[in-house]
Amino acid sequence: MNVHATPQIKGYGIDVQPLSGEITVRRNDVVIAKTKNAKVMYETRLPPTIYVPRDDVLVDLSAPSALKTFCPFKGTARYRDILLTGEQIENSVWAYERPLPESKEIKGYVAFMPKAYTEIDLGENTLRDPDDGNISGPLVDWLMRGASTLTTPEDFTRALAEKMLEHGIAISRLGILAWSLHPLIAGKHYIWEKGEEQISTFAPTYEIHDHPSFTNSPLRHVSNGLGGVRQRLTDDHPENSFPIMEDLRAKGATDYVAMPIPFSDGRTNVLTLTSDHPDGFTTANLGLVFECSAVIGRFYEVFMQRENAQSLLETYVGKRSGARVLGGEIRRGDGDEIDAAIMFCDLRGSTRLEEQLGRGAYITLLNTFFETVSGIIHDHGGEVLKFIGDAVLAVFPADEDARSACDQALKSAMQIVEQLSAPCEDEVGVACDCAIGLAFGRVTYGNIGSRERLDFTVIGQAANIAARLGDYGKTIGERIVVSQDILPSCSQAKDLGDVTLHNVSRPVRCHAVQTSKRP
Repeated sequence: MNVHATPQIKGYGIDVQPLSGEITVRRNDVVIAKTKNAKVMYETRLPPTIYVPRDDVLVDLSAPSALKTFCPFKGTARYRDILLTGEQIENSVWAYERPLPESKEIKGYVAFMPKAYTEIDLGENTLRDPDDGNISGPLVDWLMRGASTLTTPEDFTRALAEKMLEHGIAISRLGILAWSLHPLIAGKHYIWEKGEEQISTFAPTYEIHDHPSFTNSPLRHVSNGLGGVRQRLTDDHPENSFPIMEDLRAKGATDYVAMPIPFSDGRTNVLTLTSDHPDGFTTANLGLVFECSAVIGRFYEVFMQRENAQSLLETYVGKRSGARVLGGEIRRGDGDEIDAAIMFCDLRGSTRLEEQLGRGAYITLLNTFFETVSGIIHDHGGEVLKFIGDAVLAVFPADEDARSACDQALKSAMQIVEQLSAPCEDEVGVACDCAIGLAFGRVTYGNIGSRERLDFTVIGQAANIAARLGDYGKTIGERIVVSQDILPSCSQAKDLGDVTLHNVSRPVRCHAVQTSKRP
């Protein structure tokens, strides 16, 4: 007799049916399992999967491996190795040890990786593949066509939520946590809530990893590769209870899902869905999202890649320079000639400080110095181009107002000296001293270097003069030395006369600038 196991699925869904007679699972000549209680699971647009009782497996299996996968209507699958004489077949068996209610019929059952790992003799059973083997539907069609016009993660998040509602998925809240590559920000968390016009965007710092709101949340659980979370919030005794679920339940939520969204670099991000429908999510609802989750993940990966590129460029070459590189100025020679005030700020006594403090404490001091100097420069409209050893090179572009650029550079220099002269309260407990040179002139602002290694910087006499003025200030005991064109006409700065500087062809008229605080 030939027994047909035919799926009975409308829309996206799963259907578990018993198989007749004896089912045998083999690896070459080795019988791995033999059972008369096998089941077949049909899932929309996927090949049928054979499940056999765990007790009918005849070979040893390893402890669960690190691999986990999640399905929002089956649960978290754990994988094991098949252990044979002289052979260990990695991650060749999986089981939903705590299946969700929609898949309760496979509790206590295991499935085997097909074909390449094992052969399954179905005996008298014949399986029929489900119809509609190609992924299609309103949500995936929109993702493949209309969604490509959206240019920000906020717009995409809003449109994604609206499309889900449009196609019958009763969501009241949608969130995506995407990790980033940023020196200060751990990632971005975008949240859409029904009835709210704006997307809420959070950019937590790395301290989030130790904060209770994260450590006791589904976001940490999923991000750490522990599988996904599905919890009906109407249950009196939920298996997976987190504080966020209680908050959502108090607002009328009935169902919650947190599923992993892997990026191509291996990082696990998190998509969360909350429903306020009395019956929560259906399998068809979650199946629609689940089969599109990889595409959804790629959209967010593209958004985050651009944000990561922008943040890394801002971190390593500066905000203005980073924007220009990201805007296409990437070839050697790309750039402009600009008028700008140039600052060269050098930490004084660095060799002595390193010997006195030791390498670790000196690095801490150096970071404090750089942070102080950089923050003041940014506050006055300047941009740090690079750190050179223990010195800072910065530019204040003149645009249409040379006087303003010079004034901002001078104010920055004076504030840097005053702030570094203040009593030291950091963990090292040692005050910093500096030498600053300022000059104004026309420089080339753009890419220079070799074909394989470029640097976005400024080149020109003003940059050289600024560095030499800082060095000159060290020799005469002055902390701020500037070229004459930096100063306003009414300045009371100390005139140092025409000074001959190393590798500068003509003498430079320069002045020493005092601050209200003297170190």
